[in-house]
Amino acid sequence: MDTARLKQSWALVAAHGDQVPLYFYSTLFLVNPEVRQMFPTNMAGQRDRLVTALGHIVSNVDQVDQLVGFLQHLGADHRKFAVRAEHYPAVGEALLATLQYFLGDQWTEELAQDWTAAYGLVAQVMTEAAAAAENVAPPWWVGEVIGHERRSFDIAVLTLRPQYLLPFTPGQSIGVSNPAARAWRYYSPANAPRMDGTLELHVRAAPGGAVSSRLVYGTSVGDQLHLASPVGSQLSLQHSAGGDLLLLAQGTGWAPIKSLVEQVAAEGGRRRVDLYVGARSRLEFYDSEAIDKLAASCPWLRVTYVAGNESPRPGESAQVIDRALADGDWRSRHVYLCGSDEMVHGAVNTLSRLGYHPAQLHHEMFGQEWYGPTWRIAGGGLDPSTRPEAQGGAQ
Repeated sequence: MDTARLKQSWALVAAHGDQVPLYFYSTLFLVNPEVRQMFPTNMAGQRDRLVTALGHIVSNVDQVDQLVGFLQHLGADHRKFAVRAEHYPAVGEALLATLQYFLGDQWTEELAQDWTAAYGLVAQVMTEAAAAAENVAPPWWVGEVIGHERRSFDIAVLTLRPQYLLPFTPGQSIGVSNPAARAWRYYSPANAPRMDGTLELHVRAAPGGAVSSRLVYGTSVGDQLHLASPVGSQLSLQHSAGGDLLLLAQGTGWAPIKSLVEQVAAEGGRRRVDLYVGARSRLEFYDSEAIDKLAASCPWLRVTYVAGNESPRPGESAQVIDRALADGDWRSRHVYLCGSDEMVHGAVNTLSRLGYHPAQLHHEMFGQEWYGPTWRIAGGGLDPSTRPEAQGGAQ
């Protein structure tokens, strides 16, 4: 298998942009109409994911160790889309037909052999990982909605009771789907694990968000949701490191940060924790009652609210990171951040410029809802640590 030839040919195909996934899906559904039901009615949300995922796989085709880990997770995760071993050959045929179509005269027998071998490896690793995962966890859990509270026009706090224990670590994210939606989105529980196994989710309805809008506006107590295995570790507390914490949250990014505060409390409050919670205005601190209750019961926790519209500089919005840095030097602490991509990127860049070590900055970057199986090719897809509108979390 010539990896350089694979990369070069994929670069030529990817240059055709949106035409590539359009041809791929058309071929896949025309030849195998039975797989169409695995995807949402509106395919617009995942057209670019095929190119993104294939690009990731091809760019790492010569880094076997890294690629295998990625594919193993992908294979196990795709069980929640009802993907089975017999679906892989159909996808491989559609992929080869797409490559041949866009490469035209540059499609050779040698290149066909390279791509067949590469896809065979991908399919083998994913199917083996899926089979192994069957002995560890179900494709999904069923969770009953036992609480649904609208905190604002576009934010709801849901309490879910899984049919049986769904283990997770504070800071991780859990896939959530309405069975009728055929789409998943990852949210971080806003609580540390509880004796009764219930989960608290903070959901903001994102514009065009198939899952988030349904959870906020179309879900009621008694409804059942599907829950996928937890993913991610970047926001988990580093027990070996210990030490005090600086927590920065914005909007519903407060959810995973809240779970970390509860974890510190459950461990006996042996750390000092400074928490900065940001929102656009005072009216948007949707969980202030819970925050104030934590602050009152935890002497080791200091809470500061930062309202964006209360900036001392006219025409500017007050930022959580600026307020935190104005209050002190936190170089001795581990910093956990969660909020919008803009907030997290800005804060990380600021702290890095000031000399904070990358190992003490903890954050996730999840970016969008996941639709259907990986044949976007990673619609359900790409490594969750890169993905996902996000964690419970980012707005």
